[in-house]
Amino acid sequence: MKKWTLILLSIMLVAIVSACGNKAADNTAATGTTEGGAETVTLKVGATAVPHAEILKHIQPALAKEGVNLQVVEFTDYIQPNVQLNGKQLDANYFQTLPYLEEQNKSRSMTLKAVQPVHIEPFGAYSTKYKSIDELPDGANIAIPNEVSNGARALILLANNGLIELKDKTNITSSVKDITANPKNFKFTPMDAAFITRQLDQVDLGMINMNYVLEAKIDPKSALLTETSSAPYANYLVTREDNQNDPAIEKLKKALTSDDVKKFIEDTYNGAVIPAF
Repeated sequence: MKKWTLILLSIMLVAIVSACGNKAADNTAATGTTEGGAETVTLKVGATAVPHAEILKHIQPALAKEGVNLQVVEFTDYIQPNVQLNGKQLDANYFQTLPYLEEQNKSRSMTLKAVQPVHIEPFGAYSTKYKSIDELPDGANIAIPNEVSNGARALILLANNGLIELKDKTNITSSVKDITANPKNFKFTPMDAAFITRQLDQVDLGMINMNYVLEAKIDPKSALLTETSSAPYANYLVTREDNQNDPAIEKLKKALTSDDVKKFIEDTYNGAVIPAF
């Protein structure tokens, strides 16, 4: 009888130990650890598809080795990445220039922080009807982005090439109201930046951000006008005030400014995207 009692007690002890072991395993999975026991941190980063999301996806393996699970959330517009970052649905975003961020912070009462310039995308003027800017007729219809920063960017590019005159060509919030001379009576049609490529055959000239040019598979070399590299429009990694110095964000900054990323940008985009670090 004692023998059977001892056997029964041994079975119960093994069952208890096994149950404890399974509970520990469940807790480990819930806290976000790797098989080796190292803690992992998940970063959700918002980005437009090309080139931002492509660059982020390129660094996912390197960040995984550093304990950062990088989740790339793609957007087709310029509004929601900031709205969701401000609302803590994202940890960071990567798609915008500093002038655009400053305008959005002001107009939407946000305090988002530009923490690292990564690349420059030269802004350009494109047409399906004309092969030279000199061919633009009197009264030509020109599509420009309908928000302050990129709308001004379009007008400044036109002014720098002598097509219009502005009160101040250095004013990065210039609007059509600031045009002081328009010798060819151009008509300006503001529209969502993401839709200009889709409406390009409906206008005479479209002023387009490079990410949308690449996404639409338009040849960047077909631009009738292009910004120079001295334009103040680097694209930044952006965070909130409360997480700008987090260790995982620091790892993301380091990965985005590595020699590997510089080579990836240069090899992939053939001058349409230029490293800014």
